[in-house]
Amino acid sequence: MDERDLLQLRSELIELRRRVLELERRSALSPGPAIMQETAQTVAETAPIPLELADEATIPPAPPPIAPPPLSLPLRPPRTAASLESVIGGQWLNRIGIAAVLIGTSYFLKYAFENNWIGPAGRVSIGLLVGIGVVLWSEVFRKRGHEFFSYSLKIVGIGILYLSLWASFQVFHLVPAAVAFGGMVVVTSATALIAVRQNAQILAALALAGGYLTPVLLSTGENHALTLFSYLALLNAAMLVLSLVKPWHRIAGGAFLATLLLYVAWHASWYTRDQLTLAVGFTTLFFVMFLVAPLMARQPEAAGPVPSTASPVLMILILANAVAYFAQLNILLWKEFHDWLAWLAVLLAAVYVLAGALIRRIQDDSPGVRTLSLVHVAAAIGLVTVAVPLKLNAHWITVGWLIEAAALLWVAARQSDSLLRFLGNAALVLGLFRLIFIDHIEAAHLILNARFLTYVLAMAIFAGIALHTASGTSKKDVHTLSIIVLNILALLAINLEVADFSRRNASGHLMRDFTFSAVWMIYSASLMAAGFYKRSSFTRWMSLILMAVTIIKVFFYDLSELERGYRILSFIALGVILLAISFVYQRNLLKLGDETSHRS
Repeated sequence: MDERDLLQLRSELIELRRRVLELERRSALSPGPAIMQETAQTVAETAPIPLELADEATIPPAPPPIAPPPLSLPLRPPRTAASLESVIGGQWLNRIGIAAVLIGTSYFLKYAFENNWIGPAGRVSIGLLVGIGVVLWSEVFRKRGHEFFSYSLKIVGIGILYLSLWASFQVFHLVPAAVAFGGMVVVTSATALIAVRQNAQILAALALAGGYLTPVLLSTGENHALTLFSYLALLNAAMLVLSLVKPWHRIAGGAFLATLLLYVAWHASWYTRDQLTLAVGFTTLFFVMFLVAPLMARQPEAAGPVPSTASPVLMILILANAVAYFAQLNILLWKEFHDWLAWLAVLLAAVYVLAGALIRRIQDDSPGVRTLSLVHVAAAIGLVTVAVPLKLNAHWITVGWLIEAAALLWVAARQSDSLLRFLGNAALVLGLFRLIFIDHIEAAHLILNARFLTYVLAMAIFAGIALHTASGTSKKDVHTLSIIVLNILALLAINLEVADFSRRNASGHLMRDFTFSAVWMIYSASLMAAGFYKRSSFTRWMSLILMAVTIIKVFFYDLSELERGYRILSFIALGVILLAISFVYQRNLLKLGDETSHRS
């Protein structure tokens, strides 16, 4: 290329950039600084044309300005009748044709079978050939980009292979169980390999589903526990390998469910006491496999930010594995080893704590992995919760659950973890239910007894919750509820002490009824004082409600049931308290109208 060609190209480049700038101006798009700078630089370089390179006769004249057409950039080309026609003709009719061929072929084979044109061996052979043919045929569609349709055909073909092998043994009795079993293992293994090579989770799920269905399809109605459990162990080992190479967490969840169902079915039909060692050994092996699965599970490679949540399937698997295993141990060991079950629960809890620490070392310390670690800790706490009633008695069960609830809620508050908060609340509800409705502790001393101290423990937990949620509008409901429950527990504890004291006193129920009224008056007055001091309308409203209950009791019960002396004391005490509170309200001594907020 000589200098004249170079000058011609530079001239055309200048005109091209001018047109681009004009197009951007007309489309209300400001040109980027890089384009403007580069254009100015090009103009500066090409404007002064050296005389030694060319003269006026050799420089091509600049072409006349051409008005650029209006800029129109549709986001998606409109679908024309021709493109819709190609979709219908090239895809829809193709799939309908495939379905028609399959349906017609199935009707032909059905007709041939009914008329004995094809014998049992021929039927099985045709099924195997058709299954293999459909799987091979599906590869044609996959290579053309129709992956979903290809996987659909593979599912059909693999299903035909499983059914053909099942029919060869169960229906036509052409081959022994071992041959049919080996054929199904081959089909399962081949499907799993295809799934890994083609990165198709649906095919991996189909492979494992066929694998776990194989013992069901080939069942002879006899007890072959060792063979069954060994086969399940091999399938679960394959699941672990898949977990290592692919982030297919649903495969692990499905394998756990299938293993559990097959074991339960075997136990319900065939288990006897002489198979205890076999059952405990294999259930422990399965438990270890599914305990390891979340530790080995490959995490999905996120293109964007690291996901902050863990896989729901793995979270459920961690908890379900602990529940299922301990339930199986209880069923197997309850009669002979009942006293050891609590210690087994504690041992399993330690295993889960260790697993929770290991998962953060084995895998990356992402938010999702940290959540899985906390789920392991939650499972450990749940096992300890179960161990408490197995080993402890009476109110110590309640104390154990309350302490556990306090620990869980404290950790949840530090970690801001909703799962631990839920488990802590669940343990707290269990402890409260047992404290109020189940525990009947005889108190030998007033106040300083196991029952009252257990109530104090529960009140301390709710006091801690109230303090933690005192700030922030989002926690206002929790703060309010915790204060209400705290006061209810305090009244229950005091009433129980009053009832015990009256039972041991000679005056009997008269002393009890009067003391109830007196305690309620004093408590409501204390609440009112606290409401005045804290300038909390909520606390004062609680006092007014309790005071209303006390007034109803004094006027409608004490008036008729109590002796004259107790009756006089009840009315005088109530009247003095009410007058004092009324005086404060009427004179507005504390300037309650100036309150800008009603904090509880």
